[in-house]
Amino acid sequence: MTPTTIGLVAGTLTSIASIPQVIKTLRTRHVRDISIWQPLFLAFGVALWMFYGILINDLPLILSNITPLFCNIVLTGMKILYGKEDQNNHHPHTE
Repeated sequence: MTPTTIGLVAGTLTSIASIPQVIKTLRTRHVRDISIWQPLFLAFGVALWMFYGILINDLPLILSNITPLFCNIVLTGMKILYGKEDQNNHHPHTE
């Protein structure tokens, strides 16, 4: 494999990595087990990678960070929005 192929595969995998979690969370509206910090830090990190790509005019770097940025912003929003529902619906077991 060439370095370009490796880069394209890596960019594709990291770009789509958050999609299954977004889909699952949209379907279940369950976010209790998701940390707010994970998608928040990832969104900030990929935003910086995208900004770096813009600064060095690297289109593959810019494009490979659009999807994870969007997904992690959406996950953060769902954690905030659905987190209140999870707290209201959580009934601890009593003995």
